Amino acid sequence: MIQVVLLVIGGLITTIIALNNVTPEGGTFHGLSYVFNEAGDKFHMILKKDNPEFSNLPGIAMLIGGLWIANLYYWGFNQYIIQRAFAAKSLREAQRGLAFAGFLKIIVPVIVVIPGIIAFIMYSQDLHGAQVAFDNGGGINYDKAYPWLIGTFVPAGLKGLVVAALSAAIVSSLASMLNSTSTIFTMDIYKPYVNKTAGNKQLVTVGRITVLAALIVATSLANKMGSIPQMFQYIQEYTGIVSPGILAVFLMGLFWKKTNVKGAIAGVLASIPVALALKFLPIDMPFLDQMIYTCLITIVVILFVSLTTGEGDDDAKGIPLLRETFATGRKFNISAYIILLVVAVLYIVFW
Repeated sequence: MIQVVLLVIGGLITTIIALNNVTPEGGTFHGLSYVFNEAGDKFHMILKKDNPEFSNLPGIAMLIGGLWIANLYYWGFNQYIIQRAFAAKSLREAQRGLAFAGFLKIIVPVIVVIPGIIAFIMYSQDLHGAQVAFDNGGGINYDKAYPWLIGTFVPAGLKGLVVAALSAAIVSSLASMLNSTSTIFTMDIYKPYVNKTAGNKQLVTVGRITVLAALIVATSLANKMGSIPQMFQYIQEYTGIVSPGILAVFLMGLFWKKTNVKGAIAGVLASIPVALALKFLPIDMPFLDQMIYTCLITIVVILFVSLTTGEGDDDAKGIPLLRETFATGRKFNISAYIILLVVAVLYIVFW
């Protein structure tokens, strides 16, 4: 909780100070108005086909298509994320935690996107030596945007607070990712298939070795991927080869009781070549569109295989969906409605 508070406060401090320095006159609100006037096209969330970034955010198709696949998989079925909900003391507490996370996500554009737009304006107009700072010998080093804003404008005392907040967030995310990697390998691969009689002490040892191996692999790959201009987009794009199939299996397993093991396995195996075909065939399709089509095709495969290999009845391992399963508290419901309303307003204003 302390890390979250520090990260939000540090991000807001950076944004406010950067807005105050984007114009000679100064002033946070004047700076915000100036940024919107100078780079209004950067505030649009639904892009037109003539936009150079359309391949990354394919207009209205993004809103009703692939973005749902990416978000449902990441926030609903990624062990790295849902382990935090599993650690809650009760279902009610987990729901409130998710609602709080939703509010935090609404703040992200203010502490991440707006500083990036400010850095773009300063580079375009060569303010405060931005062009020299971002130059990497013939190109632009985009990774310097946020560190440069902190180093140039944030005072020494506050600078330490902002850097500490970012460091805490990075360490926390890294710890959660390593814990998920260790858990998945030891509990889903090692114990069921390698050593079924392994005790807790041995599982802990294997988990630690897994963490060490994951760190070595990650460090090696990070060194080779330093030249990639948009790392986050790169991760999303290549995660999208696997995530639509996994999401399809979970959705069908949860909401269609005739889904069986053969159908799930066939769906996962079919999803990868389908995703690769959509990515590398010369069809010029945005990767978010590729994700929605891969998910839909995988659902069809699961449906067909389950119907042809099953006996027509509900699978005995099907998850019973009771009304109580989806029960939510009053505070969660109010929070959810507020979040949906705010998001809808943001899309309307910045369409």
